[in-house]
Amino acid sequence: MTAITSHQKAKALKPGSRRPAKDLCSECGLCDTYYIHYVKEACAFINQQIAELESNAHGRSRDLDNEYDIYFGVHQEMMSAKKKQPIEGAQWTGIVSTIACEMLTQGLVEGVVCVQSDENDRFQPKPIIATTTEEILGARVNKPTLSPNLSILEQVERSGMKRLLVIGVGCQIQALRAVEKKLGLEKLYVLGTPCVDNVTRAGLQKFLDTTSKSPDTVVAYEFMQDFRVHFKHEDGSVEKVPFFGLKTNKLKDVFAPSCMTCFDYVNSLADLVVGYMGAPFGWQWIVVRNETGKEMLDLVEDQLNTQPVMSKGDRKQAVQNSIPAYDKGVTLPMWAAQLMGVVIEKIGPQGLEYARFSIDSHFTRNYLYVKRNYSEKLADHVPDYAKKIVSQYQLPE
Repeated sequence: MTAITSHQKAKALKPGSRRPAKDLCSECGLCDTYYIHYVKEACAFINQQIAELESNAHGRSRDLDNEYDIYFGVHQEMMSAKKKQPIEGAQWTGIVSTIACEMLTQGLVEGVVCVQSDENDRFQPKPIIATTTEEILGARVNKPTLSPNLSILEQVERSGMKRLLVIGVGCQIQALRAVEKKLGLEKLYVLGTPCVDNVTRAGLQKFLDTTSKSPDTVVAYEFMQDFRVHFKHEDGSVEKVPFFGLKTNKLKDVFAPSCMTCFDYVNSLADLVVGYMGAPFGWQWIVVRNETGKEMLDLVEDQLNTQPVMSKGDRKQAVQNSIPAYDKGVTLPMWAAQLMGVVIEKIGPQGLEYARFSIDSHFTRNYLYVKRNYSEKLADHVPDYAKKIVSQYQLPE
């Protein structure tokens, strides 16, 4: 008789059920499976344990005397990169998709957990276990909504797969790392992307309707290093809206509470991270956290143009000024926002300093949110590195 593990006896919650993390649920998908048995230990919003999980995944946790560790997490190296031959239709040049395809075709993994779009809604995520390059490429382009990536964990176990690549964001990866040893895998590879300010599908629609001139034709968007939101439209055009012109007073409530209480912007627990926030405009930022991440990057390095990371400017005053502006929901007239955007693009933070600007801005905002709405969680939920970052600034009560 085959033994049944305790988690297999657990019952998943029905979609729409009240989650153990309650309003802070990020809908990572863990509770949609019998792995809900571990939710009190695994959920990033019930049990914040980044330092312990960093040690498990990378062999050490962050050095709080090292500024690079404090901001960017445990890492072996960082670089800027872009594909020599971009993938058509990719969010940027297709580095994430290329790594996933190479890992599958070279036999390092038997499947790739990634997220396609629902057939009827391009922004509604549909997690899958891809077993072909066509399925991987069908998942290109970010889905800026809460996505239940871990809802496929039961499928992984039933499939008998032993070598798996998972692509995900911080809250998903923390839960995954917490249950990693329960999956029966011989090897797990984790490819992460930085993540901040996700929304529900309804919240996304409000953001698009409030911010874009043509919300119905938007196929992708990103908050970019030039201090503008870039909306890509169906006809290939790109609409740019300055950060400072966003209708903050209407959008303060659009982001998920889980994102407003998150302090893992840089995806600390992934083996390899690919994003844009620490790179010059037009490039991607790559962070190798451990030897597994190096193995993944080595597969595609000959397909990339790379350059060292750079840092320019000073973020501190811009961050300090942004704290009360966001807190009070200040929105500039569009002409003033456009002008400020041009000035800051020329003299403002770039490269790693832009990444620090973005981290500081979100961590100060989120610290205030936790303090005001979940004060009983403040001491345990905010990681030590985040407390150190926030301590650089004066916060309102």
